[in-house]
Amino acid sequence: MDNRVKSQKIVCLGGGVGTSNLLRGLKTITSNLTVITSMADDGGSSGRLRKAYDIMPPGDIIFCIAALIPEAQKELAELLLYRFKGDNEDNKAIDGHKLGNLIMLAEIQRTGDFYKAIDVVKQMFSVHADLLPATDEHVQLSAITHDGRTVHSETTLDLALYSEPHGLKKIFITPQNPKVNTRVIESLTNADVIISGPGDLYTNQLPVLIIPEIKEALRVSKAKKIFILNTANKPSETKNFTLCDYLQAISDHLGFAPFEQVVANNNTSSPIPSKYQYDYIRLDTDRLSNDFKTTLVQGDLVNEEFPLYHDSKKLADILIKTL
Repeated sequence: MDNRVKSQKIVCLGGGVGTSNLLRGLKTITSNLTVITSMADDGGSSGRLRKAYDIMPPGDIIFCIAALIPEAQKELAELLLYRFKGDNEDNKAIDGHKLGNLIMLAEIQRTGDFYKAIDVVKQMFSVHADLLPATDEHVQLSAITHDGRTVHSETTLDLALYSEPHGLKKIFITPQNPKVNTRVIESLTNADVIISGPGDLYTNQLPVLIIPEIKEALRVSKAKKIFILNTANKPSETKNFTLCDYLQAISDHLGFAPFEQVVANNNTSSPIPSKYQYDYIRLDTDRLSNDFKTTLVQGDLVNEEFPLYHDSKKLADILIKTL
């Protein structure tokens, strides 16, 4: 590990596959990590458990734990993310549940505490990073579309269960000012580096950034703040967005431009399968310094086997040079 990087306190904001890919790379260069994950998830296995047992959604925490498991134990990561299949009346209740989510549910019930459950599962899988929920209470994600409609739930937004082609103008959470653990604020205050992204802009990144206490901690933090741009646009969420469109959306939601550096992929040679309807993001740079007070670091970051995602090693390698 690079000693200069290893000594820095790095805080990652987000959740989902994008954050997981980032963590797989970061774990190879530092162990001084804190991850703050969204608690807006209300779909799939995580959402079902949230509703049935009135627990905080465990899915993003489990994604992060699986990503941080040592490479020598990668089969344990696959086991943690294993999704059960049900094909008849006797087993359909377990259909779609991830094993890791069920383990978290068991530990929450056994210990009676979400944070204790996280610590136990981390220890089980030799994970040392600090994993924190962005809020200590349930939040609902909602959005206003460009044609003025209000739509509710993270699942609705994530799966684009609203009319096209208008798209999303603004998201908000309920309650507007949810409880945030002091450890979250302390981690942002004491961080040397804060990273947001990659991940879905409106359902992974902004749901963390717009939480009032987190937004204020981000604004006043002296840490170096980095935004990792997605490799490609999700058609139902950021169709035709350029780099500056992402930064403008963040600035519009927060009321300020928080990031002094953007890390972006510039390799668009790997074809994206047409069935996904994703397109590479165009790196427009004309407004970066004046409007957003940020600089661009770019390189080949794409996972050539699945271009919708970053290559974790490539991402880690470029971050070593920028941290």
